[in-house]
Amino acid sequence: MTFTTPLRRFATTALALSLLAGCGDDNDGKTPDNGGDSTTPVYAIAAQSSGSGSSSQTYIILTDKVEQTEQLSFDNAVVIPGRALIAGLSKKGALFVGGSEGPTVTRYNLTADGKLEKGETVSFAPKAVKTIGEYQNAFQFVSDTKAYYFDGSTQQAIVWNPSDMSLTGSIPLNGLTVDGAGLSFSSFPIRRGNQLVMLPAWRTSTAQVVKQAGVVVIDTTTDTATVVKDDRCGYARDGVIGPDGLLYMATEAYGAAYRRTTGESAPESCMIRFDLQKLAFDSSFYVSLNTLAGGQTVGSLVPGPNGAAYLRVLDESTLASPVTAGTSARALASAAAWRWSRFNFDARTATPVAGFPATSGSAFVFEAGNQTLFTSFKDGNTTLHLMTGEDGKLMATSTGMAFSFLQVR
Repeated sequence: MTFTTPLRRFATTALALSLLAGCGDDNDGKTPDNGGDSTTPVYAIAAQSSGSGSSSQTYIILTDKVEQTEQLSFDNAVVIPGRALIAGLSKKGALFVGGSEGPTVTRYNLTADGKLEKGETVSFAPKAVKTIGEYQNAFQFVSDTKAYYFDGSTQQAIVWNPSDMSLTGSIPLNGLTVDGAGLSFSSFPIRRGNQLVMLPAWRTSTAQVVKQAGVVVIDTTTDTATVVKDDRCGYARDGVIGPDGLLYMATEAYGAAYRRTTGESAPESCMIRFDLQKLAFDSSFYVSLNTLAGGQTVGSLVPGPNGAAYLRVLDESTLASPVTAGTSARALASAAAWRWSRFNFDARTATPVAGFPATSGSAFVFEAGNQTLFTSFKDGNTTLHLMTGEDGKLMATSTGMAFSFLQVR
């Protein structure tokens, strides 16, 4: 079914920025101190680290190098309670922080000498949002004055102005309700012209994957949303644009792990495709993902540089213990046992990439200048690896789980 909904607009209110002190002044080679040089690159990494008991904190680390041998330091980081995400337009001199502590987003501006100054805050509470969650790419920036935040709990896209930090409206995403299941959004949205494409996925309170796929297409010029659903795939949260201009979408690693631990009663890991011009699924196209790797468990379709696309293949020989019916699907998806294969759209084949290390199934991809990086999580730490060139070179290491990254300058 297809649903189209209009945006209800709200008047905007201009807010003046009041800047507060941010990072410390000492430079130990781990945070940038550029002496007023506003041309030196600055990168921000948000790493979540568990504290005492059940508490956690997020550290926003600044660095002028993405390749370094020393572990990234928390010494001069901005500390945010709970799980926090950073987002923003690349190289624009600002980042935006939201997290688990409430429905607010705060702007931080980068000074010429490479420090962060806290600015204004906008609240999404008037649109019934209770907390900021999901992943970095739940935030999508169209321009300096327009951005979206996709909130699964309220099934809407919040529209806000990052310049004056005002809430300007919302787009209800009608048609995404699945009885007994919660809604989650992709960590890899698609941008094509004036189309912003987000892929939803559903699972129940008992972590069961729902055999349901969908595509949300927002027209960023009219702020209208079209929702189209398909019942052939489950947890198809990942997608890339193929050389034919069609959107290919596939079951994410969690859905693949759920099938592996549950058996044939769970939805099969699969790939389907969607025509963004016709706003319709191609009913003739269906690929069983596991057939691309000789029957091994396959999940997640990850975009790479220069139009490349990668699938994740579970290497069970690297697991500490065999997979059984009692194995947690989340633990299996999070294990650093998923190898990389490059997907060929024309031949529909998957070729292993020897240079990439096995990582957790849910890897994140970040842009840093003219390089593309991907994450690996293990034992509460994060390593960043070079995706460009397919050699998987280790670039940086951080304590904590680095779920978001931005080149601020």
